[in-house]
Amino acid sequence: MKTGDDIRAMLLAVADTMQANRDALCRLDGVIGDADHGIAMAGGFRAVAEALSETAGATPAEVLNIAAKSFLNAVGASSGPLYATGFMRAAAAVKGKDSLADSDAATLIAAMAEGIAHRGKAGPGDKTMLDAWGPAAEAASAHQGGFAETFAIAADAAEAGAEATALMQARLGRAARLGARSVGHKDPGAASAALMLRAMADASN
Repeated sequence: MKTGDDIRAMLLAVADTMQANRDALCRLDGVIGDADHGIAMAGGFRAVAEALSETAGATPAEVLNIAAKSFLNAVGASSGPLYATGFMRAAAAVKGKDSLADSDAATLIAAMAEGIAHRGKAGPGDKTMLDAWGPAAEAASAHQGGFAETFAIAADAAEAGAEATALMQARLGRAARLGARSVGHKDPGAASAALMLRAMADASN
């Protein structure tokens, strides 16, 4: 069983990971975007970590709702409302639960992916973060196992999905203006999504 404190620890791990990978994500984004994705993700999750610093004993849903609000307030870029919506959908999916069972891992991941897809209006193959979150949700939903194992399998799928974006032509966002020139470059949003899921998987062990 995972408590709100466990979910908090997973998000704190994400904050550390985004800070460590900030410059690499900015370099990825510099090729097909504004070169600020790493700054946005590191800043957003730093705000999440600060907001969660005094939330001991909060429920999983409360932790996720705090993450949604703090990330949105910190990030004005497109990833702000996308992740805020994802976190809010995840919170709604586990509302009323003081602790989460193994099966709730897939529920959280699927809710995150659904929220991101709904807010961003993206589909598979558009070369966005959904190309990592979508495969992650599918892999998690197909898996019957422990909480950490489900997140690890989702992270594997997200990493493969992020790598696959290098072969795609961007259809949405700033990268879409490059047309065929966007092919050959990994989507930074998909890359950060894979990093996020891997950090959550490692922290949930």
